[in-house]
Amino acid sequence: MLTWKVQTADKSVFLTFDDGPHPQITPWVLGQLEQFKAKATFFCVGQNVERYSQTYQQLLEAGHTAGNHTFNHLNGWKTPTQVYLNNVAQASKVMDTKLFRPPYGRIGLGQLRALRKQGYQVVMWDVLTCDYEKNLDTTKALKHILRSIKPGSIVVFHDSEKAQQQLEILLPEVLKQLLAKGFSFKSLPV
Repeated sequence: MLTWKVQTADKSVFLTFDDGPHPQITPWVLGQLEQFKAKATFFCVGQNVERYSQTYQQLLEAGHTAGNHTFNHLNGWKTPTQVYLNNVAQASKVMDTKLFRPPYGRIGLGQLRALRKQGYQVVMWDVLTCDYEKNLDTTKALKHILRSIKPGSIVVFHDSEKAQQQLEILLPEVLKQLLAKGFSFKSLPV
């Protein structure tokens, strides 16, 4: 019911970015990905897509895929099912995708069943970078991330202001070191 990893025969990694698009941070991420010939999937908040539609188009035109991350970044455990589903539907009006990631990784069983019935693939992760943590020890985090990644791993970063400082340290190093180990970076199939 939930996708935590991708079954793959090769050394592919699936980088994902949550909470954007952001007018400064997302283009920086796109530049990093381009530099390393990497593709990724961006789980976008609908109101950000509406607000920064040019940035959203830029990531699609660069060959990346997008996923729905609700319209207002709702926590499924704290939101009534119908309100949550309406919020996902509102986000689907500004982005055409059947990939979905619940904000905070929190989704109720009723919400999950309803979204699956609507054809959504609900994508989680097996490697969380914790780049949103303000006091993150990036040296320890980098070691943990690199040690945790396996072929088919789905890795979560955030293209948001809260994560920017940590992201700018972690992302280039993850890309560089995994590329040196023979990994390739793919977007999730839509």
